[in-house]
Amino acid sequence: MIAPAGSVDGIAAALLANGLVLRGGFNFAPGEAPPTGSSDAPARAVLLVGQAGAAPWPHFLRWRVKQSQNIANPLDSWSREVISAVAETFGARAVSPSDRPYLPFQQWAMRAEGLKPSPLGILMHPQYGLWHAYRGALLFDDELPIQAAEPGPHLCDTCVEKPCLKSCPVDAYSPQGFAYQSCLAHVRGVNGEPCRSGGCLDRNACPCGTAYRYPLEVQAFHMASFARDGRLIEMQLSKLDD
Repeated sequence: MIAPAGSVDGIAAALLANGLVLRGGFNFAPGEAPPTGSSDAPARAVLLVGQAGAAPWPHFLRWRVKQSQNIANPLDSWSREVISAVAETFGARAVSPSDRPYLPFQQWAMRAEGLKPSPLGILMHPQYGLWHAYRGALLFDDELPIQAAEPGPHLCDTCVEKPCLKSCPVDAYSPQGFAYQSCLAHVRGVNGEPCRSGGCLDRNACPCGTAYRYPLEVQAFHMASFARDGRLIEMQLSKLDD
């Protein structure tokens, strides 16, 4: 168990040492059915852990060179290791977006930060745009001195042109949803090199948060993972809540 006073600040500092940031949190309300915390009892609070821009990348690379090259999903493994260490220090249970059965990370994130999905499914952040991600969460047995954010203006509501729906050569994103198989086939195909090396064209077309846009090597890493095994958690977190 952690002492409430200063605990959230301490967690934020521990995460920041690895380029990760707290992405808000909330206390579960009576009557909800949250997952268990560090004990077998239902958790009372959750803190979301993620990134803004590519800040964790140098930390991940330093870790990566010391690991076996056969790790299937190295960024997931690094995230779990870092977040689990923080959880152990502060008496929490660490969980990941790729855990099964899937936890409602998208719903938690919208509740914690007051965000809404973009047409691409990625939550639109007023500062980071689409260039952010959630790497895990910390579940606590006790309530914390935190309050969920109030919803603010949704940048996508004021975007008339919607360039994020017009740049993909196979129209993978549309108001009807994400054409997953079309996207995957294109990225793997002979014409998919621009996406493999430069990232999702629709995502890059968004004019919001460009100061936090991932460097090309980071985007290429995520697209290579997608082309290899079809996992697009970085871009399609909303699919985890279906």
